[in-house]
Amino acid sequence: MTTDDITRNINSRLGISTLNDMQQAMARTTAKAVILTAPTGSGKTLAFAIAMLRALRSDAKAKPQALVLAPSRELVLQIAEVVRPIATDLKTVALYGGHSFLDETRSLSPMPDIIIATPGRLLDHMQRGTLTIDGLRCLVLDEYDKSLELGFESEMRRILRRTGRVDKVILTSATRMATLPDFVNIDTPELLDFTSDEAPENPVDIIEVKSYTPDKLDTLTGLLSTFPTGDRTIIFVNHRESAERVYRHLRKLGYPAGLYHGALDQQQRATAVDMLANGTTPILVATDLAARGLDISKLRNVVHYHLPVDDKAWTHRNGRTGRQNADGTVWVITSDSDNRPEYIAPTRSFVPPIATGRPEPSATATLYIQAGKKDKISKGDVAGFIAAAGAARSDIGLINVYDHHSLAAVPASEAEAIAATASSLKLKGKKTRVSVMHP
Repeated sequence: MTTDDITRNINSRLGISTLNDMQQAMARTTAKAVILTAPTGSGKTLAFAIAMLRALRSDAKAKPQALVLAPSRELVLQIAEVVRPIATDLKTVALYGGHSFLDETRSLSPMPDIIIATPGRLLDHMQRGTLTIDGLRCLVLDEYDKSLELGFESEMRRILRRTGRVDKVILTSATRMATLPDFVNIDTPELLDFTSDEAPENPVDIIEVKSYTPDKLDTLTGLLSTFPTGDRTIIFVNHRESAERVYRHLRKLGYPAGLYHGALDQQQRATAVDMLANGTTPILVATDLAARGLDISKLRNVVHYHLPVDDKAWTHRNGRTGRQNADGTVWVITSDSDNRPEYIAPTRSFVPPIATGRPEPSATATLYIQAGKKDKISKGDVAGFIAAAGAARSDIGLINVYDHHSLAAVPASEAEAIAATASSLKLKGKKTRVSVMHP
């Protein structure tokens, strides 16, 4: 694709009229290998998408031209949402665990031009013979420092051994590896480092929260009681067991909280993210699995219940808020037993009050609709269906359509009535089960 075609699609389909300096640099680069380092939320996905699409042809057939590897399902989906609208005349497919393998296999015929995948699911397709990746024009490793860590090393080694010669290789992350593993065979890459750019107009405020006791639950509750109702917030902990404990504590007190960690299945995690984004559960308790790839509009707060394990985790956790220069606040809860590392430099400290009473319930609820993309359902279809069931169109919030189900945000006070009415109506000529979701 030409730069003019890509720029025109970015403007008309994504509504972005001006590229930032990083994106312009990626649009200009002619290097065969590029390592791009830039802060989270700065537009890296669009930046590497531009460089990738410039390397592809609209008339290529039979084999994938580009492969984008990302370490999580959430990041794969986020990348696909950016690439698909601007990659006109090119077929884009996302492959990830927890997704129907049969549906994915069907999507590979005819063969796509661009594959966006997690390493494990890509290898699954390769081993079953549904996909080959030789002859690529472009290979992208997004969050490459995570993808090349020990847990992914075996998978990445096997994948890169089978890509053969690639015309262009792009590695991106907010944090850079000191040295690349030997199986990443790139020579003299161009280094584009935008991490030291001038501070954004709305820098993230970093506040230390002094805990009353070594057990931080009461301090966390007091802190949350000071947030405006509905503020989107992610609370980071270091272990799944801690996530479960904090989540149960908040739910018992009446906080509209969701849960996110690696022991949950893909659909549970996707639903938790959707209900955070649409305001049903504006508080999400999460492990560092949520520190990369989640792009939640208007996420106001990041709370470090546990101190991050290293400076990379610190950077990526904080990157969930203050994206694209939006306002955001980082809260670091510390007790006397914590040893705060030097890379955490609060701008001020805060001692929250002791919480009293119960928090206000969420004003938003989520409807589960048992029909999706494979039933030829679109977001517009869902909006019309919910409106016909009694919801004012102005009250319908975020809609997410998946392969076999859809989620729609509606006012909590009307959710049960809308669900009951919708269940008696037809969506695309068929009656469909509709229910109100509960965390």
